[in-house]
Amino acid sequence: MSALALHPAAQDLLFRQARTANTFTAEPVTDEQVRAIYDLVKYAPTAYNQSPLRVVLVRSDAARERLAHLMDEGNRRKTAAAPLIAVLAADNEFHEELPALLPHFPQAKDLFFADRPVREESALLNAALQAAYFILGVRAAGLAAGPMTGFDLPGVRKEFLDDDHTPLMVVNIGRPGADAWFPRSPRLAYDEVVTTV
Repeated sequence: MSALALHPAAQDLLFRQARTANTFTAEPVTDEQVRAIYDLVKYAPTAYNQSPLRVVLVRSDAARERLAHLMDEGNRRKTAAAPLIAVLAADNEFHEELPALLPHFPQAKDLFFADRPVREESALLNAALQAAYFILGVRAAGLAAGPMTGFDLPGVRKEFLDDDHTPLMVVNIGRPGADAWFPRSPRLAYDEVVTTV
């Protein structure tokens, strides 16, 4: 019996064979696919169920061009050619939703998150956790994700968000195209990462 409950094919899809894609086919990513991805991602654990991740989908040619201009030079061509791009951001005003998201403890909004610096730190950590789930959700849909952090952060915030949101990453999404993969880089071994005390 395997130590993992997840079927080996699903393990491969989500982890072992999944890669960061650098090229994509022209096949569109549908709204139905994106909704299905979110319906998985929304179950990511976050502190106080704060769920601070916000997603801006970039579909139009005009918006794609504006975003590509804000990407680091090595990321521009990939972003310009992806069928769908998601700008993932942390909502620094997530606490406004806490009474609905944490109905058994609505006072958490003011008790723990009244100060903006505390919210920003918590939103960044928890939205990053949700972003990792987002990538897994894309993979679960049979699509490839190309997450990138090489972009003009203030520019993306100004162009696509507002001062209450902190951009985390830009994720290109679609079916992998020709020569989509770089060679896989090494990973640390179990004993290099895990310590038992």
